[in-house]
Amino acid sequence: MTIKIVAFGKIADILPQQEWETDGLETAGMLRGQLEAKYPNLKGQRYLIAVDKKIANDDSPLEEHSVVALLPPFSGG
Repeated sequence: MTIKIVAFGKIADILPQQEWETDGLETAGMLRGQLEAKYPNLKGQRYLIAVDKKIANDDSPLEEHSVVALLPPFSGG
């Protein structure tokens, strides 16, 4: 199962690339755990995970061809 990941803002600055594909992950929480283990600077950051344009929780399933966005805190104005 392949998913596409897109990082934004300061989250993208921490990661080595802004967009990539990965597989073998079943939930948004598994993705968060994998990213934070691989990139320890991400652990201290607040960010949301959106799956197919909907904010997800750690139990949210990832499906084939899901698009996952890593979203830093943002404000409107």
